[in-house]
Amino acid sequence: MATNLDHLTHEELGKLFPILLVDYNGNWGMEYEKEKFEIEKIIKDDSIRIEHVGSTAIPTIKSKPTIDIVLELVETYDLKLLIRQMKRIGYHFIHRLESLEPNMMFVKGYTENGFEGQSFHIHVRYDGDRDETYFRDYLLENPDIAQEYSELKIKLAKQFPNDREGYTEGKTEFVKSIIGKRNRGL
Repeated sequence: MATNLDHLTHEELGKLFPILLVDYNGNWGMEYEKEKFEIEKIIKDDSIRIEHVGSTAIPTIKSKPTIDIVLELVETYDLKLLIRQMKRIGYHFIHRLESLEPNMMFVKGYTENGFEGQSFHIHVRYDGDRDETYFRDYLLENPDIAQEYSELKIKLAKQFPNDREGYTEGKTEFVKSIIGKRNRGL
């Protein structure tokens, strides 16, 4: 995301980057692998884990065409170094106060003219925070629940076409209910 996008309001960002859902693209897995390779080239640390998560990792559902990746680090990893490393390969750093520690996200593919090329979201987590991977695996193992999630996303995309926060918030209870199954040992 270019620096001048930092100053846009949520409404302006929503118009520039609307919620658009598409059918699964068989190239997403390959795009993920290429990006993972780029990340591994700059972060030469065996303690990291990189996972393809989000709807682009689930072949049976509609998705925004943005590849979500979890970058899992040990708590001692130098976060300032991580920011420099990710910027080197074209990522924009976003500090997310509302997210879990380490409150970090990186995005790529956002420009002042809208999306450019393949877009990516890197969600930085500390070792052991596996909610996104659990959610992905649960949907892969339960196609009926994945379809229910897809239908919810379609409804929310119509309701919040230019409100990314509203769209995301609308999915929260569904996601929490699935994560809760793991926490209850179901």
